[in-house]
Amino acid sequence: MPGRRQQPLKGHTVFNRLKRTAAACAALVTVTLAAFPAAADPAIWVIKDEDSTIYLLGTVHILKPETVWRTPAIDKALGESAELWVEVDTDDAAGMQSLIGRYGLDPANPLSGKLSPEELVRFRAAVVSLGADPARFEPFRPWLAGLTLSVAPLLKSGFDPKSGVEEKLKAAARDGAKPIRTLESQEQQIRFFADLPPREELQFLLSALDATEDTSSMLEGLVSAWSSGDVDTIGTLMNDEMAVKYPGLYDALLVRRNKDWAGQIQTLLKGKGVVLIAVGAAHLAGPDSVQAQLASRRIVADRLPD
Repeated sequence: MPGRRQQPLKGHTVFNRLKRTAAACAALVTVTLAAFPAAADPAIWVIKDEDSTIYLLGTVHILKPETVWRTPAIDKALGESAELWVEVDTDDAAGMQSLIGRYGLDPANPLSGKLSPEELVRFRAAVVSLGADPARFEPFRPWLAGLTLSVAPLLKSGFDPKSGVEEKLKAAARDGAKPIRTLESQEQQIRFFADLPPREELQFLLSALDATEDTSSMLEGLVSAWSSGDVDTIGTLMNDEMAVKYPGLYDALLVRRNKDWAGQIQTLLKGKGVVLIAVGAAHLAGPDSVQAQLASRRIVADRLPD
């Protein structure tokens, strides 16, 4: 409505929304793939042996409600699959809230004491730009502050975890009475962040600060790459800088998880039937992707034609 002023997003609102949607955290690199055009054509791969078929779909965890992304290839994969696999259970909000309280808060050691004067100025400016009070972030550990900085601008701009790819796929799976499995537990996913060494945990926050300062141009590039199925560009934009600038973080949030998921896929291949696995698109891009980890196990993932 013309002339209507948008109310600022208060610090406690940011935190409360984060707690309700924290299962969407995964990796920072995945969450920032959230702004897509009205239509998209996500990349999808297939892995087969004599009696098993596994579809591998790159996703985003948070989207605007009006985003259209379903394609015939995705519908075919979902229709054929007996099970849907996603990264983590996003339905147990109370469990995730408890884990964030346990692993994400450190009131005895305020956040401001963990940042240099220059970093603190940057952080407070980023928080204020969201309409939040920097003082409310003082009990946050750096990883939780970084996650908040990555998610909050998207929530403020109208993106909704309930509109994310996994949530829509899960709804379709339930409609078809298909079981929903997870590659990781909630605690595993939280601890990928919480167990980072202090230096790398701080780097996670600094990487979030870097992203907030260039969000518009970065998202424009990501939107274009994702919508055209340009996996190479997604890897360049999302993974390459992290690998060079924050190698420990890159290893913890991408490489180790991709290796673990490749192992789980190898185990699934020993069974039989058809499944669909949906994971963040950044995990399916670059030299350390899930497909690359599968190749090291002599398992081929073939990309389906557009």
